[in-house]
Amino acid sequence: MTEVSVSDSKQHHPLPTPSHHHAFEWQRSEEINSLNIVMEEYVHKGTGAKHFHLSSENSENVFLLAFRTVPMDSTGVAHILEHTTLCGSKKFPVRDPFFMMIRRSLNTFMNAFTSSDWTAYPFASKNKKDFNNLLSVYLDAAFFSRLHELDFAQEGHRLEFADPGDSNSQLQYKGVVYNEMKGAMSSTNSVLWQTISKHVFPTTTYHYNSGGEPENIPQLSYQELLDFYNSHYHPSNSVFMTFGNIPAAEHHEKFHELALANFDRLDIKIEVQDEKRYSSPLRVEESYAAEASAKPQSHVVLAWLLGRSTELSDLFKAELISSVLLDNSASPLLRALEITELGSSPSPMCGLEDSNREMSLMAGLEGCSAESSQEIEDLIIQTLKDVVKNGIPFEQVEAALHQLELSQREISGDSYPYGLQLILAGLSTAMHRGDPIKLLDIDPVLAELRGLIKNDRFVPDLIQELLLDNPHRVTLTLKPDTELANRKIEAELNQLAAIKNSLSESETLAIIERAKQLSERQMVEDDPALLPKVGLEDVPEYISEPQKQSAILSNCKSGVSFYGQGTNGLCYQQIVMAIPALNQELLEILPLYTSCLTEFGIADKDYTEVQAWQAQVSGGVNCFSSIRSDLHDVQTSKAVISFSSKCLRGNHRALSDLLQRTIQEVRFDEDQRLQELIEQICARKENSITGQGHSLAMSLASSKMSPTALLAHRFGGLEGIQQLKLLRDRLQNKTARTELLVKFQSLHALILSAEKEFLLIAEPEHQTNLIADIDAAWRMNDDSKADNTLSLPPVRESVRQIWTTSTQVNFCAKAYPTVASGHEDNASLQVLAGFMRNGFLHRSIREQGGAYGGGASQDANSASFRFFSYRDPRLEETLADFDAAIDWVISSKHSPHQVEEAILGVIGGLDKPASPAGEAKQAFFNQLFGRTLEHRMNFRRQVLATTVDDLKRVAERYLLPDQASIGIISNKESADSLKSDQLKIVNL
Repeated sequence: MTEVSVSDSKQHHPLPTPSHHHAFEWQRSEEINSLNIVMEEYVHKGTGAKHFHLSSENSENVFLLAFRTVPMDSTGVAHILEHTTLCGSKKFPVRDPFFMMIRRSLNTFMNAFTSSDWTAYPFASKNKKDFNNLLSVYLDAAFFSRLHELDFAQEGHRLEFADPGDSNSQLQYKGVVYNEMKGAMSSTNSVLWQTISKHVFPTTTYHYNSGGEPENIPQLSYQELLDFYNSHYHPSNSVFMTFGNIPAAEHHEKFHELALANFDRLDIKIEVQDEKRYSSPLRVEESYAAEASAKPQSHVVLAWLLGRSTELSDLFKAELISSVLLDNSASPLLRALEITELGSSPSPMCGLEDSNREMSLMAGLEGCSAESSQEIEDLIIQTLKDVVKNGIPFEQVEAALHQLELSQREISGDSYPYGLQLILAGLSTAMHRGDPIKLLDIDPVLAELRGLIKNDRFVPDLIQELLLDNPHRVTLTLKPDTELANRKIEAELNQLAAIKNSLSESETLAIIERAKQLSERQMVEDDPALLPKVGLEDVPEYISEPQKQSAILSNCKSGVSFYGQGTNGLCYQQIVMAIPALNQELLEILPLYTSCLTEFGIADKDYTEVQAWQAQVSGGVNCFSSIRSDLHDVQTSKAVISFSSKCLRGNHRALSDLLQRTIQEVRFDEDQRLQELIEQICARKENSITGQGHSLAMSLASSKMSPTALLAHRFGGLEGIQQLKLLRDRLQNKTARTELLVKFQSLHALILSAEKEFLLIAEPEHQTNLIADIDAAWRMNDDSKADNTLSLPPVRESVRQIWTTSTQVNFCAKAYPTVASGHEDNASLQVLAGFMRNGFLHRSIREQGGAYGGGASQDANSASFRFFSYRDPRLEETLADFDAAIDWVISSKHSPHQVEEAILGVIGGLDKPASPAGEAKQAFFNQLFGRTLEHRMNFRRQVLATTVDDLKRVAERYLLPDQASIGIISNKESADSLKSDQLKIVNL
C-alpha cells in the first residue's frame, strides 16, 4: 500500500487504496478537509485516459468527460463538433439523443461546453438508474458519434435558398451555431474579449475564436470536422472527472465496458504551447459595431500575459494581486478606474483570466474617448507605481486571502451542481496536465501566503515583477463604428450573391436537394424506445424541506428563523422587512436604492473604508427586493426587502455589527459615488441585453399581465434599462444627484419603519451563540411598525412592441393571460410548456428555423404563458410557429410517452437540489410568500396526474389568438421590414 501525504499543514493520514477496476491503475488519494471530499486519481492502463474522482457523501452524482481541443482558426470546428457529436451515435442511432434524454431523465444538469482549449460533456443526477442511463448515452456520443453530414449542415452551417425549393429566391447562410455566434458576437463584451485575446496571444489557439466567427464559420468543411473528431476525440486525449457517492470502481466498469475497451493508446500529445513573448508593449486600435451616441463609447484595456496556470504558486500569487488591486472600491486600481473622468466605468474585463495555459490580467475603462487611450494607460501604470512605492495596508492583503478562503469553503450549488462547480474549478488545470488535487486543496497555499504577506514588500514586489517589469503588455483601444454592422450585412449579401451567380445547375440542384433531405430528416419521428429512460415510477412521491427553529431576540424583540444546515463553517444572515406603502416617485427608485445602498459609506467611514470592512469580515453585503404575486390572485402581491451577507463562523459577531450599522447608519451624502455606481449599473445592463434577450423579450410581452410583471419590466427589463440610461445622463448634474440621494433617504426612513425578521443559516450546534451575536448587535428595542405595506395598482392588458438595439439576431416572445400559482390549471400549463418544447418548438424554432433556442413557459407570478426564441434569424416565421404549436397541441394525436416526458421535465425542475444554505433560503421565502410544503405537494400531485386531454383543454381555454401579447428585440432594419402595423417600435 502506498501512503499519500495530505499536506504539511495537516496531520498525515495514510489513505487505503480504494477499490478499482482491473483496467485502471490507482495513482493516489488525498483528503481535502475543507471540501469534505477525498480526491482520487486513476489512469486507464490501455489508453492512458485520466480519471479524477471526488469521493463524497453527496447523493447528487456528477460526470464530466473532456477532450483537449486546440483549433488554429476561427471556423468554430470545436464548437460545431460539440453540437454535432450529440446528434446520434452507434448504439443510439436517433437524430437527437441529447434533447431526447433531457426529456427522459430526472437529471439535475445536462449540457456541453466548448472552452478556448477544451470541450466538455457534463451531467448530474440524484437517481442512480438515471445517472447510468445518461452515462451510456454520453459515452457513446463522445466516442462513437455518427457525425451525419446533414447534422453538420443543421448544427453548423449550410447554404439554402430563402424558399428552399426556389433557386430564384435569395441564397442564405443557415445553421444553429452560425446564428448562435451571430448573437454572441453582437455583444460588445464578447468582441472586446476576443479582440484582446487575439493580440495577447499572437500565435497560440487563444488567438482564435473557438466558438467561431460568423464570417469564418462557412469556411469549415464536413471533412475538416471529421478530421478534427478523429484526431481529438480519443481516450488518450481525454480526462474523466466524477463527483458523488458512487464509488470509482463502479464508474471504471462502465467507462471500460461502454467505451475504453474498444481503444488502444494513441501516441498523441495535444497541448497548447507557451506563447511567444513580446519584447516591448503593444498598442492596437480596432472597431466594434455600435449605434450612434453623443456619449463616448470607446473601450481601453491593458492586458498582461503572466505565467502558467498549472504552476500553483504562480496561480495563487496572481489571484492575490488581482484581488488586492481590483476586488472592490477600496482596492487601489479599481478605485482609480472608478473615480477617473477618463471613462464612464471600469471595464468588465478587469481581473484575472486563469483558465488558459498562461494567465492574463486585465484592467481598463469603458465609455471613453479613443483619444484618451494614452492617458488611461498612464493612469493605470502610475497607479501601479504608486502601490509599489507606498505599499498596501496589511488589512487589505489579509482581506484578499480571507475572500479566497471564503470562496473555497462555501458549499455552493444554486446555479450549477456543487460537484460540477468543484470539477470545473479543477478542469482547466487537469486539461493542461497540472495537478487539480493541489489546486482544490487551498489550505496549504493559504498558510504559505499568510507567511509571505507578513513581509510588507511581498505584494508590491509581485506587482513590480508581474506587471511593471513585464514587456508582454497590450493596450487595446476598441472604437465604436456606427457603419460596421451595415458593412458586415452588405459583405455577407454580396458574398452570397457572388456564390449564387457562380453556381452551376448541378450545384443549385444539390442545395435544393440537401434542403429537402434535411427537412425530411427533421420531420422523422425517432423511436424513443431506442434510448434508456426513467419513468413516473422513478419519481419520489414526497418532497421535504429544512426545518426551522424559531426564536425571539431579547433586545429588539424581532423574530429569528434558524435553519441548522451543513454549511462547512459558514454562516448566512439576512434581515428581512416588508416594503411599506410607497408613492410612485419612491417606488421607481427602489431598484437603484437596493443596488446602491450597500456601496455607500457608514457613519464616519466613507465608502472605500466600508468596502474594506466588508471584505475583512464577510463575503460582501447585498440588498435586494422580492415581490411576488398572491397564490390565487396575481393582482395582489407581497413585497419584502432583504439585507444579506455570509461569513466564516468566527466572523459572525463582526458581520452582525456590520449589517446593523449598514441599516442604521448608512450615509446618503456621497454624490460622486452615486454617479459612479449608476454608470457601472447602466453599463452592465446594456452589455447584458444580447445575452439575456429571450428573458427580456418575455418580460416585455407579459409586462401588462400583472402588477409584479409590470414592475419587473420597469425595474430590470427593457423599460428599466431605457430609464436608467436617461437617469445616467441627468446625473451629470450635481443637483440631480443630490435630489436622488434625498429620495433615497426618504425611502430608507420608510424602510426602517418596518418590522425586522432575521434569517440565520449555520451548523446546528452553533445556534445559541450565533443568535446571541445578533442580539448583541441590535441592542435597542425595535418598536418600528409600518401601518401599510406596498400595494400595486391592478393591470391586465396586452402589449405589442418591438424594441431595437445593436444585434445581428432576434429574440421573439408571445404571451397569453393564464392563471395564478394556486389555480388547478397551473400544473397542466406547466406541463404544456415542456410538451410544446419537446414535441414542436425545438424542431420548428431550432432545427428548421436555425435559432439557438426556443421554447415556452408558464409563469405563475404574472399568470401568463410565454413562448420565446433565442438568437433567432427569423421574426414573422417564428411568431407563426408559436401559433402553429397551439394548433399542433389541439389538433394532433399525441402518445402517452410525450406527456410523461413533459411531466418528468417539470418534476426535474422542482427537485433540482440546491446548496445547504440555498435550500434553507428557499424554505424560508416559500413560507414567507405562502408557498407551503402542502401547497407544493398538491401542485406536484397535479403535475403527475396531467393527461393529454388536460393539455388540449388548457391550450384551447387560455391560448386565444386575440389575447396574445408580443415582445421582440431586434435591429432597426428588421423592425422596419416587418409587415405588421400593429407592433409599436421602440428604440432602446
